Amino acid sequence: MCGIAGRLNYEAGRPVEAQTLRAMCAALAHRGPDDQGIVIRGAIGLGHRRLSIIDLSAAGHQPMCNDDGSVWIVFNGEIYNFDELRGSLELLGVRFRSRTDTEVLLRLYETRGTACLQALRGMFAFAIWDERKRTLFIARDRLGVKPLFYRPGPKSLTFASELKALLQDPEVEREVDPVAIHHYLTFQYVPSSHCVFKGVAKLPPGHFLVCRDGKVEVSRYWKLACMPKHDARTPAQIEGLAEELRARLEEAVRYRLISDVPLGAFLSGGIDSSAVVSTMSRLTGRPVKTFSIGFEQDSYNELPAAAVVARRFRTDHTAFMVKPDVVQLLPELVSRYGEPYADASAIPTFILSRLARRQVKVVLTGDAGDENFAGYDRHLANRLAMRLGALSRLLGNRAARALLDAMPHGARQHDLRWRLKRFADQLGESPEARNAGWQSQFGPAEKARLYEPDFARELASLDSRELVFARCRESGAEDFLDAVLYSDITGYLPDCLLVKTDIATMAHGVEARSPFLDHRLVEFAARIPIGLKLRGGQTKWILRRALQGLVPDEVLRRRKMGFNLPLDSWLRFELKEMAHELLLGERSRMRGYFRPEFVGRLMDEHLSGRWNWHNEIWTLMLLELWHREFVDAVPATAEPAVA
Repeated sequence: MCGIAGRLNYEAGRPVEAQTLRAMCAALAHRGPDDQGIVIRGAIGLGHRRLSIIDLSAAGHQPMCNDDGSVWIVFNGEIYNFDELRGSLELLGVRFRSRTDTEVLLRLYETRGTACLQALRGMFAFAIWDERKRTLFIARDRLGVKPLFYRPGPKSLTFASELKALLQDPEVEREVDPVAIHHYLTFQYVPSSHCVFKGVAKLPPGHFLVCRDGKVEVSRYWKLACMPKHDARTPAQIEGLAEELRARLEEAVRYRLISDVPLGAFLSGGIDSSAVVSTMSRLTGRPVKTFSIGFEQDSYNELPAAAVVARRFRTDHTAFMVKPDVVQLLPELVSRYGEPYADASAIPTFILSRLARRQVKVVLTGDAGDENFAGYDRHLANRLAMRLGALSRLLGNRAARALLDAMPHGARQHDLRWRLKRFADQLGESPEARNAGWQSQFGPAEKARLYEPDFARELASLDSRELVFARCRESGAEDFLDAVLYSDITGYLPDCLLVKTDIATMAHGVEARSPFLDHRLVEFAARIPIGLKLRGGQTKWILRRALQGLVPDEVLRRRKMGFNLPLDSWLRFELKEMAHELLLGERSRMRGYFRPEFVGRLMDEHLSGRWNWHNEIWTLMLLELWHREFVDAVPATAEPAVA
């Protein structure tokens, strides 16, 4: 796992400046603390920061070139099937200088060109410069595990693993895109291929980019298929699917155990991470190093559940009980993430990664289990709303909504009345709008009251929910819930959850791998009938069935908890003064985005307990902190370069 950066000037006679490339690499030092390298060949410059995982020798140094120096590569990620690919290339007479997957990818490109992508099984973002063709080839893995930002300018193309590195190029301007802010307020993150700064984009998952003669073309090389469905009409067929699922998970875990450095796992005590730890224990035959984090409030503490799994599989378990200093931590998080990002679970993930780094360099996670197998309450809510049929429309009429507004709701985010209110609020909408509404922080109605008139006019015709609608339509699914899962896998997963994990782990030089992101497992899971994922009011039914006898029953029966934080309480106490200064101070007012009176109302109602606005307030706070870090003052690169 590493960080990559580069720049291609369209004019062949205009060389890349080494100072710019070094600054970009310095901004990625945390992603690759073990080594660095740059190469400039006239109008092309490539930079790399290395986190050594496989073949720790100098033979793995990047940028790496072929035998005659005509093809160069910088690579971030892991190709899990590199050994198999190496064997097939050796049969063709290809000779290797290292044991790295980077060299396998380089040789594979020489053999197959851009079609090499079809053979790769892993997580990656890479750039290959082919001097013979004067072509830059950039690609990102199918599920979007590894990030890639790029800026196609009028005279050059610049790219980097993180936005913060891209901004080291003086030609990349920091002009905030109001459309990106609009989408962020809906989702708490900026969705692909948008970026918070105009002129910058994210390469979408499953896509590659080719730049030649100043022309940039982006193409798709992979699309998830929900159809046709696996046969599941008989008990024997259902049992067969469960057995195959278990085998595919085991295969995915086995691939991700390849490492020349210490390896462990994040363990929450939920189904997904427990399944990974269980499989790791069977495959390695030795205690797995596991790491868990908990908080003082019992309702947010998963340590007891994680301890059950740790005892069952006799792991070398380390549990951290923390009380984070959120006031001090937030500025660092904002700086690390580069774009506005308000998923609060980034806090425990960040802390856990820092603590785990003391013992390991690679961790396996349970990421993507919920998206593959319908594990969220929102998935159950969609199923329930569809079964309510006409009654759901009745509950959504004006009179019913007035009753809902009068209903006491509780001040805690896990309060049942609060959850019921959030559920019932969307019932009168279409299935598409209902699902998108449950994913939104600020919906169209709230934005109408939040935005200042000038800002509102600029975005008047834009509905962020259309991004979710479009992904659902793109799925080609016959069942709406299949379309929802497709939307989650292609949108919410890469744009939010995988961003969280990548930034939090790489900030501390830790590589995260998730077996549930194996594209072959994802393809298999997508074709499992939705009735085997949501069954009898239970989420992830088929996964639970596949794990029987492998994971403790109490874990399989346990309701999903997630990496939740007591934001509602923090905003009334620890973060009260910080929130007030950020949202109602002169600096935020001068931006011209939001009506101070509406923001003040959110604060007053939350502090008094009349309404729980923790998500909305948190989203606005992180946006203001981001502006202060990336717009008000240009940040200096914090990490020193390795000599």
